[in-house]
Amino acid sequence: MQLIDIGVNLTHASFASQLDAVLERAYSAGVCQMILTGTSVEGSEQSLELCRQLDESGQRLFATAGVHPHSASDWNADTARRLRALLAERGVQAVGECGLDFNRDFSPRPQQEKVLEEHLALAVELQMPVFLHERDASVRLLEILRDYRDRLPAAVVHCFTGEKAALFGYLDQDLHIGITGWICDERRGTHLHPLVRNIPQGRLMLESDAPYLLPRSLRPKPKNGRNEPAYLPEVLREVALHRGESIETLAVHSSACARAFFNLPSIA
Repeated sequence: MQLIDIGVNLTHASFASQLDAVLERAYSAGVCQMILTGTSVEGSEQSLELCRQLDESGQRLFATAGVHPHSASDWNADTARRLRALLAERGVQAVGECGLDFNRDFSPRPQQEKVLEEHLALAVELQMPVFLHERDASVRLLEILRDYRDRLPAAVVHCFTGEKAALFGYLDQDLHIGITGWICDERRGTHLHPLVRNIPQGRLMLESDAPYLLPRSLRPKPKNGRNEPAYLPEVLREVALHRGESIETLAVHSSACARAFFNLPSIA
């Protein structure tokens, strides 16, 4: 069984001293490929460098490049120039993480929207898929996407945590959906249980968002409380349960979806 983790924050400081061990545990758990999330220009450059350092074959680790909406206020002409250069590099497979976060509002909303449109314009120009972040902003995100969607090859709403109206809005625009360990959280994720049945095969992908969102249903839990890609099978198990699918079926179609979306090579 092969799994693809479409969202790993491998540049996080908590991984720094044990990257090889984290990757070995992931591979042993069946997570054969991972997408390292870029949330700033500097972070995107670091993600790409880790891919090159830790995966000489160029077959297992890949990156995204973008600026998270929390950091939209930092966007300038040099940001755009460096991001464009990154997106031309081999191993960078998507534009993002980019989007809107109206939950924390760390950057002003008009600036978030401007920076999102900069990313979308780049994705259209370069014909690359988009890795999207959204919190409490689905209506506005859909409005902005509508002007670009026909010219975008693909887009995924990563770490989907929204309600039915948001999910159906995204599916109506033919977006992909990423599901994390949020669905394993009995305090705030149970609304996802009936919703995941509505995501068609070919639109559903799985992600750890490590080191965040440790699946609360995981047994035994790691003492350090840190999530890592090796725990993605727990997300697989929970999603399969609520979709009424076998874990094998879900693993096959979610991985095939991720491989096509990010244009990844097959792994023997």
